Amino acid sequence: MTPEYRATLTETGASIDDGKLVLALPKGRILDQVLPILSRAGIEPEAAFFEASDRRLRFSTNIDYLDIIRVRSFDVATFLAYGAAQMGIAGSDVLMEFDHPEIYAPVDLHVGKCRMVVASLAELAEQDDPRQWSHLRVATKYPNVTQKHFSARGVRAECIKLNGAMELAPGMGLCRRIVDLVETGSTLVANGLVEVEEIATISSRYAVNRAAWKMQPERIGHWIEQIRNAVSDQA
Repeated sequence: MTPEYRATLTETGASIDDGKLVLALPKGRILDQVLPILSRAGIEPEAAFFEASDRRLRFSTNIDYLDIIRVRSFDVATFLAYGAAQMGIAGSDVLMEFDHPEIYAPVDLHVGKCRMVVASLAELAEQDDPRQWSHLRVATKYPNVTQKHFSARGVRAECIKLNGAMELAPGMGLCRRIVDLVETGSTLVANGLVEVEEIATISSRYAVNRAAWKMQPERIGHWIEQIRNAVSDQA
């Protein structure tokens, strides 16, 4: 670890380790789609990573200088931004919401595909005209993205932060609209909601910490290319 990189870690508040690279992976279903890409790139977690009984969150790999941590999807961005992890995989929804200048996402993995949409109760949507909106109350996990989306159109969005069960909010009078991720749209329909407009298409991205890349260009640059090639082989 160079003195410059050590200083960078100290400034950002990250822990100073033994010079290993750390790859942050998201928990949940996306992880199952990501692991084959990592395998094609040449990264294999230790056997304990796949054991449900193992409660550790950090694991070694077949690469002696590379460890893996398994965290919540939004925490991947936090570990990346503050230099505790030098590389990570996160949904573009997370990266858009976090929007941190230290995070650079050079590779689209083309997995975890879905869309971020505005939705409302079906009976409201029938008479609703988005062109007439001036002020909205919206339930969402993505207040920053939501406010940015609507403010670009001169609409003030009052965001109610929810981390789940978004589809319940309109029917229970919490708000009239939500911003959430949809894959098939079946959950919206089951809860009496319809899509009003699309904000963005979403997929998982391979991202790196800019300062770490600057200080370890060969190592991190190598894995950027390995991941990019692994994605190309998948296509």
